[in-house]
Amino acid sequence: MADNSIGTAEQLRDPNYTPPLAKAIPLGIQHVLAMFVSNVTPAIIICGAAGFGFGSNSPDFPQMIYMIQMSIFFAGVATLIQTIGVGPVGAKLPIVQGTSFAFIPIMIPLVAGKGVDAIAVLMGGVIVGGFFHAFLGLFIGKIRFALPPLVTGLVVTMIGLALVKVGIQYAAGGVPAIGKPEYGSLLNWSMAGVVIVVTLGLKFFARGMVSISAVLLGLIAGYLVALMLGQVNFGNIGNAASFALPNPLHFGVEFTAAAIIGFCLMSFVSAVETVGDVSGITKGGAGREATDKEIQGATFADGLGTAVSGFFGALPNTSFSQNVGLIAMTGVMSRTVVTIGAVFLILCGMIPKVGAIIATIPIEVLGGGVIVMFGMVVAAGMSMLSDVHWNRRNMVIFAISISLGLGLQLEPGALQYLPGTWKVLATSGILPAALIAIVLNLILPEELAGEATEEVSGGMSGHGEGSLK
Repeated sequence: MADNSIGTAEQLRDPNYTPPLAKAIPLGIQHVLAMFVSNVTPAIIICGAAGFGFGSNSPDFPQMIYMIQMSIFFAGVATLIQTIGVGPVGAKLPIVQGTSFAFIPIMIPLVAGKGVDAIAVLMGGVIVGGFFHAFLGLFIGKIRFALPPLVTGLVVTMIGLALVKVGIQYAAGGVPAIGKPEYGSLLNWSMAGVVIVVTLGLKFFARGMVSISAVLLGLIAGYLVALMLGQVNFGNIGNAASFALPNPLHFGVEFTAAAIIGFCLMSFVSAVETVGDVSGITKGGAGREATDKEIQGATFADGLGTAVSGFFGALPNTSFSQNVGLIAMTGVMSRTVVTIGAVFLILCGMIPKVGAIIATIPIEVLGGGVIVMFGMVVAAGMSMLSDVHWNRRNMVIFAISISLGLGLQLEPGALQYLPGTWKVLATSGILPAALIAIVLNLILPEELAGEATEEVSGGMSGHGEGSLK
């Protein structure tokens, strides 16, 4: 609900209005706190998959701290590009940018067990994929027809399904602990359980910012419990610098077909997600539809923000849907407020000790938060699928797409004779599922032979809306 003490109703709907700083500053920090955990989690997951993250004995563990730092810093930079704008780049709306979950299933096969050297391949994909994403801004409105709720809902659901395994592994003790007595111990699950219980309690029984930041507060509660149990190690904080600037090509850059194709294809989905977020912000905050210029500017900023991030060792950026709900709740449409939040992120990103503090979170505690976050991704995808008219045609498209996509992800050995590039792309699960769904949706007739026009029985039709992140 809007706070009239911040400004008049007309001012609150104006993106160019600047509220009094005494209220604008806490509002801006509130925007970035709502996405803080989600923003750094992808970096932690990717480093862990490569073998130098939580639970590893790799001497490259400090590299994870750097990637966390860059995730924070470039979320702020990309947000500034959106709010302030540079020519046609940027929507000039209160859009918060952050690291995207959508690319994680594409990235994990590229780095799995390969160490810090494999990150150069990711950065090559991030840079090229970012420029391709920006290129999509030239005709974003013309490709939306190929990504109806049936396709986008399927892809978002697949993203969540691909990641839930990570949450369970983290909660049980992490990949390095698999096969050891402590894996899946009551101690580990107790720490994860505290996070889940507190998060659910705050989400459903609290209001306002407390409810929106439920995952962050749940992690803090789990962290305090882990601290009391002696499971927190502060050793890396003292070794971290107090101030550091981003280092160009920190991980190097290497261009491979698998990374470039994977990142470019996922950019289609990410671009459409951004269109949805921009539309949600203008509807919730200003009561109007987003203009073509705003949508195009947001897509340009998404892509260029991602490309710049990759140059300095950060992962792909995208608009964060949590921000849509927060603007609808506060009623404050001011881009100055979000600009303040972006500056806060940039300042935090220049202090490596912030990344080092985040790295002290026990993996089991993070696992509790990840279980909730990735479960919500699945739920969001299913909510989007509720907009689908569930006739036999759409059921067949969904069935074939998810069966092949999820099946190849669960049994990658079935493609052992494929060339390396195609094997990496196919076993991600998401790309084959998305491509099959897009192609079938474009070529199959609207009504299959002998199919009645009424919906399939069983009450599978409905309407709803969901967040893509």
